[in-house]
Amino acid sequence: MKINNYLDSTYLKTPQQSGLSEEQTREKVDELTREAIENDFFEVMIRPNFVKEIKEYLLKNNSNVKVGTVIGFHEGTASVDEKYSEAQQAINDGADELDFVINYEAYKKGDLETPKQEFIKCTQLGLENGKVVKWIIEIAALTDEQIVDLTRNIRIWAEENFKAEDLPNIFVKSSTGFYPTENGKPNGATFEGIQLMLENAGSLSVKAAGGVKSPEDAEKMIALGVKRIGTSSAKALVSDEEVQGGY
Repeated sequence: MKINNYLDSTYLKTPQQSGLSEEQTREKVDELTREAIENDFFEVMIRPNFVKEIKEYLLKNNSNVKVGTVIGFHEGTASVDEKYSEAQQAINDGADELDFVINYEAYKKGDLETPKQEFIKCTQLGLENGKVVKWIIEIAALTDEQIVDLTRNIRIWAEENFKAEDLPNIFVKSSTGFYPTENGKPNGATFEGIQLMLENAGSLSVKAAGGVKSPEDAEKMIALGVKRIGTSSAKALVSDEEVQGGY
């Protein structure tokens, strides 16, 4: 199976998180972009501050690789207006896809209205501008019952507020890869969590982010039904290598 076109090749660490300098971080993003072009990956997934220059670089090189970025990352607790403004700037800078972190903390406290309103407002913005919109639910922070319920609610909000032809451009995504877990619990996609998402996403697509550590895992995720895989080790996956660490 050729998995290249399912891969969102990802680098989202800030210099503070990685211990690298600003210049070294920029070099990482540039390297990620060159690898994506060379290996025909679907997308590079990068921080918003890199979107403009990377989009210009891809256009200059006549590449079909898409540019995705993250909004409200990684905690998801920014206000609706803050997420909307950040997304608008990313659109202005040339982003093709917007991966929002839904306010799962509000959801866990029983507040369904906040995630609903941010979903509707920000999804509308993305769709009106011809963008793919993905919503990260952070499955490591949720119980199985919450994964089911939040995925199902996102599907309902999408079906109630957007046209059927828009739904293929709305994804539910598993993870940021930054959620702190304990006792060795995975902080990214698991087969069990992805299965729950797929069973409840309806006509929405599912993205498995983080935790895909081998070409076999990637193929299994695709066989389950995911439409995209987010990974910081895309090159290793297509080189039939076991991923050591990373997202």
